[in-house]
Amino acid sequence: MKRLALASLGLVLLVSGCKFDGAYDLPLPGGPVDADHAYEVTADFADILNIVPKSPVMVDDVTVGEVTDVQRVGWHAEITMLVRDDIVLPDNAIADIRQVSLLGEKYVALLPPTGEQPHGRLSDGDNIPLSATGRNPEVEEVLGALSFLLSGGGVGQLGTITQELNNVMDGRTDRLRHLLGSLKDVVGTLDDQKADIIDALESMNNLTATLNREKDTIGDALDVVGPAVKVLDDQHAQLIAMLKSLDRLGAVGTRVIGASKADLIQTLADLKPVLTKLNEAGDHLAPGLNMAISFPFPKEASEVVKGDYANAFIRAQINLGTFVPNGGGGPLPPVDVPDPSQVLNQVQKCLASGDITSKACLKVLDDANALKKLKKACQRDENKDNAVCQVVNAGDLPDLPGLPTLPGLDGFTASLASGADQPDESGSALYGGAA
Repeated sequence: MKRLALASLGLVLLVSGCKFDGAYDLPLPGGPVDADHAYEVTADFADILNIVPKSPVMVDDVTVGEVTDVQRVGWHAEITMLVRDDIVLPDNAIADIRQVSLLGEKYVALLPPTGEQPHGRLSDGDNIPLSATGRNPEVEEVLGALSFLLSGGGVGQLGTITQELNNVMDGRTDRLRHLLGSLKDVVGTLDDQKADIIDALESMNNLTATLNREKDTIGDALDVVGPAVKVLDDQHAQLIAMLKSLDRLGAVGTRVIGASKADLIQTLADLKPVLTKLNEAGDHLAPGLNMAISFPFPKEASEVVKGDYANAFIRAQINLGTFVPNGGGGPLPPVDVPDPSQVLNQVQKCLASGDITSKACLKVLDDANALKKLKKACQRDENKDNAVCQVVNAGDLPDLPGLPTLPGLDGFTASLASGADQPDESGSALYGGAA
């Protein structure tokens, strides 16, 4: 047996390459992990207590690996662990040194992260940093803290605190009960409004983010506001004087409006029937104004030109004392006499169009003098075959409209309608023409 043990020891030394660190390098039967089916992970700890190689590595109190090496790296310790390759752990897993029981052995517990969502997968060669590792307090530490408390460190203070609380609450139980009830209502209201509170906080967060993005713009605005505020400060006295003047103006305006209110209301009331009648006049108002401006010679006075003259002219002498019994006033407006050349052009355009409904012919039909010239032109042999002349010669068109009757001008308008030359006092004709 002794020879067999020595042979086994020699075989182990041969396989390990002449490196032997004591009993920790000896393989144990029934180990928790097979090196060929495991991945290696390192973890940094500020204090590893009495963790040694071969200490178990557990997940949910199930052994899934073991510690293979413990080293000092700077001012902290680094342990190397082998974990079975069928164990899936997140890349941000944490490591904690715990104890199996009150006096049991220590082990390394691999746990999911706290305060964040798991992501990735822990794999061979990964390292768990110091920020993700920790340990449970030792029994000795707990008992030491308890002995400090019981030896006068805090029990006396607890008694004093309890006595003072009793003194505060003595005789105030109803008020304290009411206070606790009010606190309950406040907490309940806050709980009911937690969604709105969260929305408000999110809105504040969005506002803060927007202000942060626009901080350059806000800074520029504040830089511009500075000189503006300085200008306002320099104009402080003038602004105060202006406001005082506005105050006095408001007082005067109020007094004036109060004094003239009745007159203003009466004026508006008097304007109402005038505006009502103007509104009722409607479209008749404009023709009436046109007639008033051209009185006593309306638009129809342009139809007094007789005959077919290319260069006609009119000379009229009117004495208001003759036509108006109570004459007076200023000069009469001029008579609206059409230009014969324009009339002939309108007639020629109508004939050239060949359509009695054309725009040129409608313009001729709307003018009595132009219509008369059109009829005369259609009597010529060269125009009898024209489509416009055929309609005109058929006699379907209206005759020359009559002239308006004006008081005191009956003989004058009759002479114009007849086309006869009326001599004036000097023997000259009132109207005539040259061919």
